[in-house]
Amino acid sequence: MIELVLPVAGDIAAAAGRIGPYIRRTPVFPAVVDGRPVTFKLEHLQLTGSFKVRGALNALLCSGAAAPVVTASGGNHGIGVATAAARLGVRATIYVPETVPPDKAARIAATGADVVYHGSRYAEAEAAARAHAARDDLRYLPAYDDPDVVAGQGTIALEIATQAPECDTVAVAVGGGGLISGIAVASPPGTAIAGVEPEHCACLHAAIAAGEPVDSPVDSVAASALGATRLGRIPYAILRDANLHLALVEDKRILAARDRLWDEFRLAVEPAAAAPFAAWLAGDIPGDHPCLILCGANAPWSPF
Repeated sequence: MIELVLPVAGDIAAAAGRIGPYIRRTPVFPAVVDGRPVTFKLEHLQLTGSFKVRGALNALLCSGAAAPVVTASGGNHGIGVATAAARLGVRATIYVPETVPPDKAARIAATGADVVYHGSRYAEAEAAARAHAARDDLRYLPAYDDPDVVAGQGTIALEIATQAPECDTVAVAVGGGGLISGIAVASPPGTAIAGVEPEHCACLHAAIAAGEPVDSPVDSVAASALGATRLGRIPYAILRDANLHLALVEDKRILAARDRLWDEFRLAVEPAAAAPFAAWLAGDIPGDHPCLILCGANAPWSPF
């Protein structure tokens, strides 16, 4: 078995300096909801409408080459890789499942990347993309199971630590584990990390229960962003020893939380981004003052 390379705090600090010229330092927004303090990290305002561009930029910049790249995505990672590649002059081919939201596929194509539809699930698109990369001797850039990608995503925690030092918990929606594992590495000691998943789209819960990453069902309104069937090996190796709190939320609560973010604060996010808020509203996030990461806004939803 290939030995895993896990990012450490220094890697995330280096990633922050590396990607800084290319990304937005997204703001935080403190609020009081139902009499309780909470802070939102507005990462849905990031370039591409998602945190994914952080990891994509760091990985491509670390490679130091302009060779073509191939990846698979349910949407947001593909947009991030395609945008990063376009900015760095790298050719990108993005495999997506046939169920990808049309607006996400359109945003990938708008960068000039090649979009290839394959299969009905992310796992099928990933298998085809990896085969393409192996056949043509190209780099395959994982959505979450890569140390440079994880380090790039972890730069969000460095921003939270300086923008909202009063927060004692960081709550994160979980797909394949790249974001939450980066947050776990980079957060100050003593910070609780809460991983939130939809009830029927919960590969982190499955991995912790099994003692290793395992395949799990994918059936959620947030599946286009959180639809990994198996937690990444690198994220699992980081998270199994982390100060971790797990939460599950129903789809109806995710949608209600998404609508409430718009109704009360005019924050327009996709369902995945509302999952931490849904868990917090249900009293399932620890801490006296958590920071909830609103991770993306790429969904064909309108409040009107």
